[in-house]
Amino acid sequence: MENFKIIGISVETKNQNSQAATDLGQLWGRFYNEQIFNKIPNKESEEVYAVYTDYESDYTGKYTTIIGQRVNSLDNIPDGLVGREINNERLLRYVAKGEMPNAVVETWKEIWANNIALYRTYNADFEVYGEKSQNGNESEVEIYIGIR
Repeated sequence: MENFKIIGISVETKNQNSQAATDLGQLWGRFYNEQIFNKIPNKESEEVYAVYTDYESDYTGKYTTIIGQRVNSLDNIPDGLVGREINNERLLRYVAKGEMPNAVVETWKEIWANNIALYRTYNADFEVYGEKSQNGNESEVEIYIGIR
C-alpha cells in the first residue's frame, strides 16, 4: 500500500494525438525552469514524482498529471501549486531502464499493451525519479500502477 501527499504543478491532458507528450514536456520544463522544487514546503525527500490521477475513464480519456514532491503536510500550499493526497490499496511496480524519457515511454506502452488494464483502478499511478533517474543509458525510474 502506498499512500502519500504531494505538492507540485499540474495539467489536464490525454494520450490521443500526442497531446500528453506536448503537455507533459511543457509541465516538466516549467517544473525545472521555474524551480518549483524550491517552492514546495514540508518535503519528505528530493525525489520527484509524476502522478497520474483524476482519470475520466481509462488511459484513453482525460486525466490530470501532477509533477512534484512528497510532503508530510498539505498545509500552506503556495499560490500556483496544487496539493493532493494519493491513496492506493495495491500497486504493481515496473522499472523503466535506459535513456530518459524514452525508457519511461516504452514502459508505459508495455503497460497499456498487456492485460493489466483489466486490473487497474485508475485512481492514481505514479513515477518516482530518484538518484538513478539521471544516469544516461543506465537510468532507472520506478513506475507504480494502482490495481484492484
